[in-house]
Parts: sequence; C-alpha cells; structure tokens
Amino acid sequence: MIVTLREPISEAENQTQLQLDKLASALLMLRTRNAVVAAGLVAFASAGLAFPFYMASRSSKMNPVIDSSKPLPPQATFRGPYINTGSRDVGPDHQTYPKK
Repeated sequence: MIVTLREPISEAENQTQLQLDKLASALLMLRTRNAVVAAGLVAFASAGLAFPFYMASRSSKMNPVIDSSKPLPPQATFRGPYINTGSRDVGPDHQTYPKK
C-alpha cells in the first residue's frame, strides 16, 4: 500500500482550484450547448432541403393539382406586362385579350 502525504492547501490555492473547476464546467456546458444548437441547425436544414422532394413524391401519387379537363381560372391566365418580354423562341405577346 502506497501512502502519499500532501501538504495542506492554502486558501488561495483552494480558491484558484475552485475557479478553475468552475471555468472547466462552464466550458463543458458551452461546448454541449453548442453541439445541441449545431445538431438542431443541421436537422432544420436537412428537413428544409428534404421537404420539396417529399412533396414532389407525395403529389405524384395523388391527383394532379390542376385539372386539365377544365379551363384555367382567370387568375391563372393573367399575364403580367413583364412576363416573357425577353423570350427569343416565340417573342412577346402582342395580342390583346378582352376582359371577361
């Protein structure tokens, strides 16, 4: 059996040791908190990136969003003044359409 004798620790050394223990505890807590925040951000980003793929695969199994047997509603046929103005394959639409 080995017995080591320690000298009594002074009050200043004791306070220094307590401060070092508190600092180490705080650093460990900060690292843990940072890891939790990083994991949350990674989970949020991956959910955001996966959402369009999920919706595309889900909507392809369901009925189409626009029923092609019916005419388009007026909101869908509205053509803004700047839409397709730079088109080179067909060109701008010069025809005027009457309002319904």
